[in-house]
Amino acid sequence: MRILWKFLVFLLATLSAALLALGGAMWWGQQPLALAADEVEVSVPTGASLRMAAQRLHAAGVQVPPRVLALYFRWAVRGRSIQPGEYAVTRGMSAEDVLERMARGERTVLAVTLVEGWTFAQALQALARAPHLRHDASTLSPAAVMSTLGRPGVAAEGRFFPDTFHYTKESSELDILRQSMQLMDKRLAAAWQARAPDVPLKSAEEALILASIIEKETGRAADRAEIAGVFANRLRQGMKLQTDPSVIYGLGAAYDGTLRRSQLQEDTPYNTYTRVGLPPTPIALPGKAALLAAVRPAATRSLYFVARGDGSSQFSETLEEHNRAVQHYQRGGGRR
Repeated sequence: MRILWKFLVFLLATLSAALLALGGAMWWGQQPLALAADEVEVSVPTGASLRMAAQRLHAAGVQVPPRVLALYFRWAVRGRSIQPGEYAVTRGMSAEDVLERMARGERTVLAVTLVEGWTFAQALQALARAPHLRHDASTLSPAAVMSTLGRPGVAAEGRFFPDTFHYTKESSELDILRQSMQLMDKRLAAAWQARAPDVPLKSAEEALILASIIEKETGRAADRAEIAGVFANRLRQGMKLQTDPSVIYGLGAAYDGTLRRSQLQEDTPYNTYTRVGLPPTPIALPGKAALLAAVRPAATRSLYFVARGDGSSQFSETLEEHNRAVQHYQRGGGRR
């Protein structure tokens, strides 16, 4: 009987100690971790053990001995595995929070935005400035980029949809461009499918080219369809588009901010003052609204428009009306 009593006392003492240890571990795991800065970042490689994760957290600035962190992780992981990636640990987070983040794969996510109306060169510059990206596109020519993305012989200009793209550290510029290109394919196909029956365009590629011109001509939503209507009327009648942005694009580095009369008279593939029809490629990244305007232009009789100076445009049906509008709004500086 005495032996049984001693065993029960030992069992209760052991159980109490275990409960105290369990309670202590739970309490410790919920306390804010001491950090070397307000935010520290840690990279967890594929196949990393809990011990390696703890060591990397300590090296990154989590001021807890790696052995203590590893012991807690082993106790609290409950059969789960941690996911590889880049993780941010901010002041106020506990060991439990960190483990949950790594187990769920809540990695640090960054973002880069490609803006409507940008050229492909400007898009590459934005990617080059984006932090923690592998710069595997910036060193390539546009032709090489398109070949790498599986589109050899296709012009890079206009082939990428302007949007905000999210990525994790050490992602690839080419991966983001691939996402953007595939999104443009989807948006362009949807727009072409929704085209008006009488739109004077032969293909989705022509719609993309026209959309890029519309994108550069105005950022005002209310004017896009009307401007598209002017260009549609001109295409139907065989008139030159006479759009400055295409001429400027064709000039490239020779454009210094002033479009001269001599440059308007110089015949190039992108000079819509000397050539009838669309330029050979897009001139910028068109957004969804410009794509839809290109394929569903407004029903208008206007053949001309001129900038009013406030972001909007004045539309005219005749050259006489247009000349008066130019005189009023730009005092001889307007075209189209």
